Amino acid sequence: MKSKKLLFTYAVAASVFFLASCKKDNTSGSNDEIAVTTQSSQDMAISDNISEDANNSFMAAASTNTLMGARPEGVESPQTPFCGNVTVSQGAFPKTITIDFGTGSTCLDGITRSGSINIVLSDSVRKSGSTATLTFNNYIVGGYKREGTIVWTNTRTGDALSWTRVDSGKVTAPGGRYWYVTGTKNVVQTAGASTPLNITDDVFSITGSRTYTNANGVVRTATVVAGQPLEKATICANIDKGQLKIQGPNHYVIIDFGDGTCDALATYAIDGGVAHQFILR
Repeated sequence: MKSKKLLFTYAVAASVFFLASCKKDNTSGSNDEIAVTTQSSQDMAISDNISEDANNSFMAAASTNTLMGARPEGVESPQTPFCGNVTVSQGAFPKTITIDFGTGSTCLDGITRSGSINIVLSDSVRKSGSTATLTFNNYIVGGYKREGTIVWTNTRTGDALSWTRVDSGKVTAPGGRYWYVTGTKNVVQTAGASTPLNITDDVFSITGSRTYTNANGVVRTATVVAGQPLEKATICANIDKGQLKIQGPNHYVIIDFGDGTCDALATYAIDGGVAHQFILR
């Protein structure tokens, strides 16, 4: 699997774009609309980071408990370090995995987590048709509370590894403000599938969309442009290829992540206009 931190970068890019272009939007929209759009972009970035963080914990727990499957015979799975107390149900599948962070655990990455992530895994992670459903019990990461579900479905055909991941949840900020994010990501592994113990050659192609709704019912969307899937290589910190369209009530932006070169640069173009370069992070 090893599809860690695949999509959260696009939300960060959306946030950067709207912060940089408020003055442009102000020519045709109210200040209130601009403020909501800017906030929604930041919230989408936070939501995706929290989701990917939970997914990373799931993958680490599955790997260290030999639940990944599809590994060379006689070769042990690599021991992936993780944070939290992991318990796995005995016996055959389905397996129930609980990752418990207690009242607060500060992990090696410096992030404090509390509560627990509960996972029901129908079969080995890499097996075609297997599913994994993540739910949350008072789970708080970096001060943000996450509720809802993340559902993985393995759509593998032969040796071609692919998954759909449906994310539906509520995020509550430290001050009590909250929002909802839903969406489906389609992830296809395009390189590295034949070397499951070597993550450095893994590359993933990503399509799909996200929908954000704030407490007042305001909605924003982000969709991967048809024919321009996002590309994420494990060895690259950022998405390095593909295009994303972020739609507001009056304007849209196309974010272009580049030609496959591993860097922190991308461009944005408002309503099909001139492209402007910016730094992803």
